[in-house]
Amino acid sequence: MGSEQTQGSERAHANMSEKSKGEIPDSRLSLADIERRQSNPASWIAFIALILVAIIAPYGYGRYIALRHTQGIISRLNMIEAPGIAVIGWMVTVVTLIALAMCVLESKSWWWRTIFIVALSSEQFISGLCLLKMSFWYGTYVVFGKYAYLANAANLGVISAALGAAAFAFLFVAILVIVRKDSPLNALTHSWSAMALFFVIELVALGIVLFGGLLTIV
Repeated sequence: MGSEQTQGSERAHANMSEKSKGEIPDSRLSLADIERRQSNPASWIAFIALILVAIIAPYGYGRYIALRHTQGIISRLNMIEAPGIAVIGWMVTVVTLIALAMCVLESKSWWWRTIFIVALSSEQFISGLCLLKMSFWYGTYVVFGKYAYLANAANLGVISAALGAAAFAFLFVAILVIVRKDSPLNALTHSWSAMALFFVIELVALGIVLFGGLLTIV
């Protein structure tokens, strides 16, 4: 009887040892091991590839349309006032930046990744359509002539949103580094406070474009 119990316990111990080799309970793993198990490199590679496509293809296609179908673009842009075009460029860029931030915060959510890819493609298409680059003032004037101010309005909207995001990032990092932990300014680093601060800075940047006389420059 005792030998049977001994053999049974040995078989149970062997089965447990074989099972433990195949699968280790998550409770015994470190956080790094759990993250390594849950990570999916293939999905990130596909996401990065989509980002590259969203950056290159829409910009190139928009630039192609601007150069080959200039009159058609002018007739459509002329249906909207310059401030409205600037707001459209600004809004698309802001949505892109917000979606990018949410992709970082919610790294496993394909919903925000999809929004980011769509918004980035739209922003790049507008940039290509309006010939956005370092010296866009000269390029838009050569292609669009006296209607260059319409394309410039879209470019200024995109640039203002990007500069607003850069100003927010600088201010946010400065608060984290310089401001003491017991300071009331640390409340600006909380999620909703930071989002509100981001929108305030973005609205200020848009206001400079709309009311700073930049839209009247050809």
